[in-house]
Amino acid sequence: MNTAKEYRRIMLGRKSANADDGLKGGWIAAGYIDGIDLTGQFPLDWKEFNAKMRDVWLEQNPGKSKVAAGLACAMLYTICHGASIGDVVMTPDTEGNIHFGEISGDYIYDPTYELPHKRPVRWYGISRHRNELSDGLQNSLGSTGTVSNVTKHSAEIKVILDGQQVAALTAVDPDVEDVSVFALEQHLESFLIANWAATPLGKSHNLYTIDGENIGQQFPTDTGPIDILAISKDGKELLVVELKRGRASDRVVGQIQRYMGYVQAELAEQGQTVRGVIIALEDDLRLKRALSVAPNITFFRYQVSFQLLAGGTE
Repeated sequence: MNTAKEYRRIMLGRKSANADDGLKGGWIAAGYIDGIDLTGQFPLDWKEFNAKMRDVWLEQNPGKSKVAAGLACAMLYTICHGASIGDVVMTPDTEGNIHFGEISGDYIYDPTYELPHKRPVRWYGISRHRNELSDGLQNSLGSTGTVSNVTKHSAEIKVILDGQQVAALTAVDPDVEDVSVFALEQHLESFLIANWAATPLGKSHNLYTIDGENIGQQFPTDTGPIDILAISKDGKELLVVELKRGRASDRVVGQIQRYMGYVQAELAEQGQTVRGVIIALEDDLRLKRALSVAPNITFFRYQVSFQLLAGGTE
C-alpha cells in the first residue's frame, strides 16, 4: 500500500449518474466485474490482479479489446485496493461540482447495488465548481475513465481544503522567460486531444475509444500514465504519444520505450504492432543519437504561436 497520500478524481457511474447516491451513502464504487465478491483477491501488484481478472472481464464483455479489459481492471483495482485509507478523492456530480473527501475504509462488496464494489469515504462537505479550479486541474479532472490521478495538483487541492483562495497558485512563475509560451504550453495535451483530427497523426490514427468514449488520454500503465494512446485507422498499430513541454532530453526515449513495452505485452492483440511518438518544442544531439537506433519512435516538434491583432471600428 502507498504511504504517501494521493489525490484522485473518481467518477461514480457514467456521466456521474451515481454521484448523489455515493455522497449520501458515504462511498465510492465501481462496476466492471459482475457477480464476484473480490474480498481477499487483491495482490500487492496490480499487474497480478489484471492478469487474473482480465479474462473474467472479457468473458463478461464479449467482443471487447484487451485495451478495454486492461483499463477496466486497473481502475477497479485502484478503487478497491490500490487507493489507501486517507487518500483524497474528488467526485464530480451532474452539475459540474467537485466534491472532496477521503477514503475511510477497506473494500466492501454490495451485490444489491448496480456498482457493487465499494470503498467507504468520509466526505468533507467541501465542493467547488470545476470552473473555479485552475486550468491545469480542470484538464486533469476532464480526462476520461473512472479514475484519474491528480496528485500533481495536490498543492492546489490542499489550499481548497484549507478554505483558502486558489488564485495564488495559478500565478505564473516569475522565472518564466516567455509568459505567453508558458501559458499556452500548459494546454498542449488538451489542445492535441481537441484538435487531433487536424494533426499529422490524426490523418493515420484515431484516439483510442471504447463505446464512443475517448479513453486514450492519460492511459494508466504499471510505469506511469501514457499521455495519449491512439490506434491506426486500420486497427493494426497502437501508437504511444509522449508529450514534453519545452526541450526533450534523451531520457524520454527510455520512458516511452517502457510504455511501449507495456502496451506490447499487455494490450496489443495478435498481429498488432506498437509505435511511439515524442512531441516536444525542441530536441538536442543526445536525443537525435538515441532516436537514430530506435526506428519505431518518431519525433515531432510543436510550435507555439501567440499574436495580438489590432482591432478598430469601421
